[in-house]
Amino acid sequence: MAGNRKALFSERVFAGSRIYFFDVKEATDGTKYLVIDESRHGEGDSYTHNRVMVFEDNVAKFMEGLMKAVNAMANEEHFEDTEDKHST
Repeated sequence: MAGNRKALFSERVFAGSRIYFFDVKEATDGTKYLVIDESRHGEGDSYTHNRVMVFEDNVAKFMEGLMKAVNAMANEEHFEDTEDKHST
């Protein structure tokens, strides 16, 4: 499957014990998508990896949610109505 993806952009961010990778890729059908990987050191020589993929047609909604979360952190806002938002 690795042969059907074209890398368009890559950025690595070192943040304490974690490394974040931001990659923009293009599938063979021309669809662009963002891949966000988190890598952190686990026990011994192991690493834990987490990945989020955001497709081109969902980027605006993803960014809207991300900016709300970042603003909430900056303003120390707490939202009471967070139940069931993950299912929408």
